[in-house]
Amino acid sequence: MFLFLVLALAVVVGAVTLAVVGGGEGGGPLPEAVPERLRDPLPPDRPVSRADVDALRFPLAARGYRMADVDDALNRLAAELAERDARISDLESALAGARASAPRVPLDKPRPEDEQ
Repeated sequence: MFLFLVLALAVVVGAVTLAVVGGGEGGGPLPEAVPERLRDPLPPDRPVSRADVDALRFPLAARGYRMADVDDALNRLAAELAERDARISDLESALAGARASAPRVPLDKPRPEDEQ
């Protein structure tokens, strides 16, 4: 039984070695794998939306994700957030200025005693 297991192990190791080195149907070693690239880049022509971020998927690399792809996406998101923060700040300051310069108009209905 032990001899059969050793022989089966040798056959399996030999078959794997032949497949990797080029003893199979392809006539050569295994082809080089093309590294995956980011397929879902963030849209360059419009602001990033929540759906864009939800749909963003990074390809796996040998040790996790490709740093360049992740850095590009994070830089783009940081720029978008900074632009939106600046726009919000501008709008808030414009609103505060408009409120300060507007005359105060009472919004309450006049009471019947005030009319006389």
